[in-house]
Amino acid sequence: MHYATHPSLAGRLVVITGGGRGIGLQTARRFLEQGSRVVVLDLAMTADDVDVAFVRVDVTDADAVASAASDVSARFGTPDVVLNAAGIVRSASAEEMSADDWQRVVDIDLNGTFYVCQAFGRLMLDAGRGAIVNIASMSGSISNFPQKQSSYNAAKAGVVHLTKTLAGEWAGRGVRVNSVSPGYIGTDLTAQVLTDDPALGETWRERTPMGRLGTPDEVASVILFLASDDASFMTGSDVLVDGGYTVW
Repeated sequence: MHYATHPSLAGRLVVITGGGRGIGLQTARRFLEQGSRVVVLDLAMTADDVDVAFVRVDVTDADAVASAASDVSARFGTPDVVLNAAGIVRSASAEEMSADDWQRVVDIDLNGTFYVCQAFGRLMLDAGRGAIVNIASMSGSISNFPQKQSSYNAAKAGVVHLTKTLAGEWAGRGVRVNSVSPGYIGTDLTAQVLTDDPALGETWRERTPMGRLGTPDEVASVILFLASDDASFMTGSDVLVDGGYTVW
């Protein structure tokens, strides 16, 4: 498939959390194709075929994130784009979910997103420019079926509203903040889940009007658009990339 090019991304510095795998990793590849410089922030890098700088950081540690922002700034300059793609999910009924599992999901998916937006946002605000894209989820708009994942749904709803809040605060200072809400996407992690429970995949496809799972590239295309100058009048938007799942 031929994907759009965004000349404004050439030479720009892009920081991606959770860029060691899944949507984050594929989006890193796509930014590189645009001529961007990419720094990945993650606990590990699973691929060795991408020309990125790697900084090991736990996004749940606010001090570590602030230190990473200072390190990136000193070594590479002020980022032009920040993509928050770090995230996990824990499935359990609300009455059975442990406090530890709840806290872990909220810490990574919501708190981590805020810490990164705050630390790197300060650099962008000082420079008077920048674009932040947060990976939320259609789970921030609907309650998934049949799996039970109250912590994930709540955290991703928080990411959507955090995005709108930051967008309002920072719009007049040159920093745009948008989010992308994927539906069911065919990542390695999803493939592992469906290997364990093939019937779950059938349910997902049946409830998706387009009748299939999306691909990481289809999500990456929207991320690149929001990060580019082509989206210069967009801030505070949450873009659903869900094959129509949320229309029913």
